[in-house]
Amino acid sequence: MDVPTGWNIEAGGKALIRSFTFKNFSEAFGVLTRIAMHAEKVDHHPEFTSVWNRIDFRLTSHDAGGVTERDARLAEAINRIAG
Repeated sequence: MDVPTGWNIEAGGKALIRSFTFKNFSEAFGVLTRIAMHAEKVDHHPEFTSVWNRIDFRLTSHDAGGVTERDARLAEAINRIAG
């Protein structure tokens, strides 16, 4: 599996990680809402934290014990949505 652009493998290899920074809270929250709608549609939900204008993501497939193609596809979708 190729690691999607802008993402890294967490130490230990259990997850894909990436942070995004936006103009302000509203922009970050809007992007996060669109990502949530996509995640619900594909039934694969990211771990995330949001602090003002930054969103930190951690993608892993808990049932598989680590990173799978589902995580890579979700990371690519997050890249598209976050622009």
